Amino acid sequence: MNSSLSLLHPYPFEKLNKLFQGVQTADLPLIPLSIGEPKHPAPEFVKQAIIDNFQHLSTYPNSKGLPELRLSIANWLTRRFHLNQINPEQEILPVSGTREAIFSFVQALINRDEKPYVVMPNPFYQIYEGATLLAGAEPYFINCTEENNYLGDFDAVPAEVWEKTALLFVCTPGNPTGAVLSKEQFKKLIALSDQYGFVIASDECYSELWFDEAPTGLLEVCAEIGRDDYKNCVVFHSLSKRSNLPGMRSGFVAGDAALLKPYLQYRTYHGAAMPVQHQLASIAAWDDETHVEENRVQYRAKFNLFQSELGHLLPLKKPDAGFYYWLKVDNDEAFDWFFLIHFLTHTLNLLFFDLSANCLILIVTAFHSPFVCLAFCALMTNSRSSANSASVALFTASLSAVVLPLGCNAAAPCALAFASSNGSTGGCTEPTSSS
Repeated sequence: MNSSLSLLHPYPFEKLNKLFQGVQTADLPLIPLSIGEPKHPAPEFVKQAIIDNFQHLSTYPNSKGLPELRLSIANWLTRRFHLNQINPEQEILPVSGTREAIFSFVQALINRDEKPYVVMPNPFYQIYEGATLLAGAEPYFINCTEENNYLGDFDAVPAEVWEKTALLFVCTPGNPTGAVLSKEQFKKLIALSDQYGFVIASDECYSELWFDEAPTGLLEVCAEIGRDDYKNCVVFHSLSKRSNLPGMRSGFVAGDAALLKPYLQYRTYHGAAMPVQHQLASIAAWDDETHVEENRVQYRAKFNLFQSELGHLLPLKKPDAGFYYWLKVDNDEAFDWFFLIHFLTHTLNLLFFDLSANCLILIVTAFHSPFVCLAFCALMTNSRSSANSASVALFTASLSAVVLPLGCNAAAPCALAFASSNGSTGGCTEPTSSS
């Protein structure tokens, strides 16, 4: 077997299962939010597009994707990020979800003989690290802390690290922090890329979950500075969060044609082409913005609800984008375990009973210390029902008894998430200055 497999950390869900082993939860249906599934419904017109194209179950998909889908994506990118130009023939590749694309892109890009660095944020999507290790490269972590607004300090990376860097991952809006890189920060990174020759991969899968202002994207900044060939720049986008379609496994990679050409060759062997019926349904999704705005409206309502009901108990600060609130705890795993015991074995009996169909659902996820993520999903009607109000009041009282004594004013952050937990975020390392 590949000896690099021994370098991989346990995946978050394995850690959770081990942490909660032996815990007997309430005998009630549980909606697990730990796997990152949006609980808003998939658009009906997208589902209908799949049904209308079932005949393509008999059709092999092409690794390059349908021309019509690549054109749809090109049009969306141009509208959304104000691009001057993008070539759907050479600068866009549909992929079966960005998870497999991020992993396979690293395998195609890295020259393992050089044993380069792949620089990435911390906390991070665990695929960044796993793909790096299996490609024979070395992860270098940039700590995203409260002091740097969870954006990382790129100036603190030593020149000798940049000189050995093949790839820089950025995630904006951050997963799970929600922090958004500015145009000036992107310009600085592009200048570093030009100086040292590394590739920038911008994971922008949460770009459509915003409140007041749409986040900037890497290709948008390229267009602004006249870098219309997107040299050494690629972006990853997905329909999973934007359109509540994680089960369709539909996304794309776009950017530098000089990188995507050999990556396409890799993908012909990788064998992860998106089914044709899903490609056709993806066209319908990328061509429509109404359902995306409706999605944002629901998230805004949930943030407002929690700010209103819990803001007097917890130091809630709305992120730039995404669906997380960050809190602070003393110990992530102790917090998770005690919270699970207290809520899922006792309190949730009352929460599920009070809320019935308009339920508030809670699950806890843990990652490498010191980060923790608490996930909340409020399935709200257009009006605040008495059950909804009663359950929030009960939850507020429970927070007073459980969360505050556990240290929500201490050193390490945790997150409250509204549609799904940080199933996409794989982990983090202990903050250090060197890795």
